[in-house]
Amino acid sequence: MKQKSIRISDFDYDLPQQFIAQKPLEKRNQSKLLVYKEGEINHKTFNEIVDIIPEGAQLIFNNTKVMPARLFVTKPTGALIQVFLLSPSTPYTDVERTLELKEGPITWNCMIGNAKRWKEGEESTIVDGDFQLTLTLINKEKRLVTMNWSSRISFSEVIDRLGNMPLPPYIKREAQEADDERYQTVYAKKKGAVAAPTAGLHFTNDIVSTLKKKQVEIAEVTLHVGSGTFKPVDEDFVWNHPMHEEYYQVSLETIRALANSKPKFATGTTSLRTLETLYWVGIQLNNNDTLPFNVTQHKPYLYDGVELSYEESMKKILSYMESSNISEIVGQSGIMIMPGYEIRSVQGLITNFHLPKSTLLLLIAAMVGDDWRRIYQKAKESNYRFLSYGDSSILFKSKGL
Repeated sequence: MKQKSIRISDFDYDLPQQFIAQKPLEKRNQSKLLVYKEGEINHKTFNEIVDIIPEGAQLIFNNTKVMPARLFVTKPTGALIQVFLLSPSTPYTDVERTLELKEGPITWNCMIGNAKRWKEGEESTIVDGDFQLTLTLINKEKRLVTMNWSSRISFSEVIDRLGNMPLPPYIKREAQEADDERYQTVYAKKKGAVAAPTAGLHFTNDIVSTLKKKQVEIAEVTLHVGSGTFKPVDEDFVWNHPMHEEYYQVSLETIRALANSKPKFATGTTSLRTLETLYWVGIQLNNNDTLPFNVTQHKPYLYDGVELSYEESMKKILSYMESSNISEIVGQSGIMIMPGYEIRSVQGLITNFHLPKSTLLLLIAAMVGDDWRRIYQKAKESNYRFLSYGDSSILFKSKGL
């Protein structure tokens, strides 16, 4: 199998610090836009995306909303502890249900900064006026932190009040008030992500409105972006990298919208991962597999069976949902898209420029083949800004991959 021999060293490139955007541009839609189509590269500004997405196409957004997941606790000794919420553990593992809870205790899996200064079983408190949040480190090895708060407000409101926006580690500054708006898409709805689906940061309400007037249909999926999106590939062979899993949720309305042959364009790698995950859900339903809504990282490469078109796969899901009288499907996606994987869902991908030796760059290579090197080199030569607050591209799928 070709994928087992892919080395991460083949997906390295030089990214000097000067190319990594530290702040967003003043206006969302004024970022540069690299257009890759049929082997040609052209340069536009993002507001020209309305002329590039064809009339009658579908544009898929990931409507996840970043939660202010970074909490800072100052102990009586003066030690500063940073608690970064990753995923809920008890009483629910579903992030949306957990955020709705109006009383504790709740336990989260966390990243903990300065953990050596926090003893297991020790309470630490954040006080804001007459409001108090108490955090207890209950398992240092597993990084489990239990939380209780003093008022009957939802935990979502608690972190809105006390939390900070979790900017990516390559942005070398503290989060500012402006990031509360700019590190969210204009269509963000469902809180639960710890990183933004950054390709969507370039869209404005005016661009979305113009696309709709052009008969471009907007469909929405939810994939709560986890911190694993920044996890470097440490394995020499990509196949051995433990791909992070992320919670996704798709409504019956969206499945109905996807069950057609319209040309589709994904906004961001998270939208594309969700769309491709749905394809394998349809395949699993077609085969009567168990746990049909979870897709593991190697599943697509080990599958040997009936091929369906993307439209046919969506109709399998639609039939299942209608016969089971369910309004949404929820699952975990660990899908790992790398060269040799056949992208079935879309004709094009809107995306920023990604880190060297990352799983996101592997996905780009699956989309455009070896031309990813030429695309990234041209972007650097044209002084594009890279990563989360950087510039954008629209990549049309290369034929014959």
